Amino acid sequence: MPATTSTLSEWESKRRLAAAGIPVAPEQLCADPAAAVAAAAELGLPVAVKLCGPAIAHKTERGLVRLGLRDAEAVRAAAGELLAAARPADGPVELLVARMVTGKRELIAGCATDPTFGRCVMLGIGGIFAEILADVVFRLVPLSRTDAEEMLDELTYRAWLGPFRGEPAIDRERLVDVLVGLSKVAEEDPQLRSIDVNPLIVADGVPIAVDALIEVEA
Repeated sequence: MPATTSTLSEWESKRRLAAAGIPVAPEQLCADPAAAVAAAAELGLPVAVKLCGPAIAHKTERGLVRLGLRDAEAVRAAAGELLAAARPADGPVELLVARMVTGKRELIAGCATDPTFGRCVMLGIGGIFAEILADVVFRLVPLSRTDAEEMLDELTYRAWLGPFRGEPAIDRERLVDVLVGLSKVAEEDPQLRSIDVNPLIVADGVPIAVDALIEVEA
C-alpha cells in the first residue's frame, strides 16, 4: 500500500533548506496585514507576499502570490486579499513576506525518490525555457561535491551558467553548495519523499531559493 504523504509549508521547507546552507530570500512569517506591513518595512521594499500553510502546495495556480509590492498600502491590501482567499480546507494559514529577488536566469533543483534507484538530487534549466529545453541532470544521494560539479558540467546548456546579458557567471561553489545541501536534507530525514525548489533565481551570480516545497511521508 503506497505511503501517505503530506507537505511542509513553504516557510518550514525553506527553514530546512537554509539550515543545510542553501541561500533563501530574506522573509518573515506574519499573522495579519499590520504585521505584514511591518515586516515589509524591515525587509526592504519591494516585497512578495504569499498565503502560507502546510495544506497549500500550489499557490500560483490559486492566485495566492503577490509580487513586486512597492509600498505599505500595496502590502496591506495584498495581505487582506490573500487571507480572505483562504479556504476551510487550507487549515491554519499565515502570510509569508519576502524581499523580492530578481535575476535574468532561473534554475530548478530538488530531490525525488525513484522507486528503483532511491533518492536523487536534480538540477535543471528553469524559467520560461524549462519545458522547451528539458535540460535536467540527476545524481543519487548521498551527493559529494565532485558529484555536484559533474552535474553542472553535464547540463547540455551549461553556457547558461556563464556570464549572461550583463550579469556575472553563476558562482559555481554556491551552486554546488545548493546541490550538496539538498542531499544533506534528504539524508537527514528518512521520511522525506521530495524537495521542489522552483525557481532558484540567480541574483548577481548567487542562486537563491525563492520558492520551495518539501513532501514527507505522513
